[in-house]
Amino acid sequence: MATDSTRLRRLLAAELGDCRDADVAARIDELEGLAEATPVDRERDLAALSALSDGTRHDIARYLAAADGELCVCELSPLVDVSDSAISHALSDLHDAGLVTRRKEGTWRHYDATERAERLLDALDDTRGDR
Repeated sequence: MATDSTRLRRLLAAELGDCRDADVAARIDELEGLAEATPVDRERDLAALSALSDGTRHDIARYLAAADGELCVCELSPLVDVSDSAISHALSDLHDAGLVTRRKEGTWRHYDATERAERLLDALDDTRGDR
């Protein structure tokens, strides 16, 4: 990877007191190893985080995670201050992001939080520091 290493060289010189080309090359090799930490399916992760970044979708995901079983739009409607159409759209976005499941029964659609949604919400709770 070709890159301007001027700033890295200054950092290493400040840390090591002296900086050689071999020091820069070794540090670049270490840093390139971080690429292995990038998830294989980054787009799915970004879609999930993006879905939770909207207040309505975040609230709906929390309600579904807290519910004892599935809920339909008519059960979510009293909990959020948006139209049923907006709730349906939010649920569709959450479903596309892999955060809710949906099941159709006649004219009704029932939604439930996925394990991934529950774990993401738990992680947010655990890292907030107010527990």
